[in-house]
Amino acid sequence: GISFRIQISVKELLDTDVLLKLLFHLPVNYPSTLPDISVSSDQLTRAQCMDVKDKLLEQAKKHLSEPMVHDLILWVQQHLKDVIKQSATVCNEKTALSKGTEDGIWMLLLHLDHMRAKSKYVKTVEKWASDLRLTGRLMFLGKIILILLQGDRSSIKEYLILQKTSKVDVDSSGKKCKEKMMSVLCETEVQSQHKRFQTFEVKEYSTLEELQKEFETAGLTTLFSQFVPPLLK
Repeated sequence: GISFRIQISVKELLDTDVLLKLLFHLPVNYPSTLPDISVSSDQLTRAQCMDVKDKLLEQAKKHLSEPMVHDLILWVQQHLKDVIKQSATVCNEKTALSKGTEDGIWMLLLHLDHMRAKSKYVKTVEKWASDLRLTGRLMFLGKIILILLQGDRSSIKEYLILQKTSKVDVDSSGKKCKEKMMSVLCETEVQSQHKRFQTFEVKEYSTLEELQKEFETAGLTTLFSQFVPPLLK
């Protein structure tokens, strides 16, 4: 089969142009077999891109056995606005559901060894947390860097994949590189005594006591005493 990428600009979505990157892989027996489609855009969340992809595949099924790529591109240009609106409604419903029940809310504590390109790295972590609807803290105390996240277990898993596979930092020669010195300190279900973070924030602490207080306020005293002091040694 063959693969090719198409970039299109879709107008009038929230009064801005959205640049969509569509990757089509046409199998050998296309169009009798559906193409594989990948959708990405800097202006849309990962969840919205997944929704666009699902809708495109639905349309592709209607054109089975006939060339369809051109029709799919026309369709997404005309219907992107509706897909995004629908996606936002579903997202709000899911958020309301997760607020109504604490089932399935997980927590992740990560330790990073260093950040060479700090501002870019921080922005990337903030974007991932926002896209995956995760709350928590990115915490700096001297050379200690911790990421504490709360959210759906599936989103926590997806965050871990992004953190391990994306080029988030630069190496000593300034080339982009993946995070190879991250350690997962804890991954567990949120308990009733734990306070839920409402937002994701980046914070710098000048003393260990300040950092400890952040954990204690969230009902995470045990988590702090178990994992943070050993990092100081």
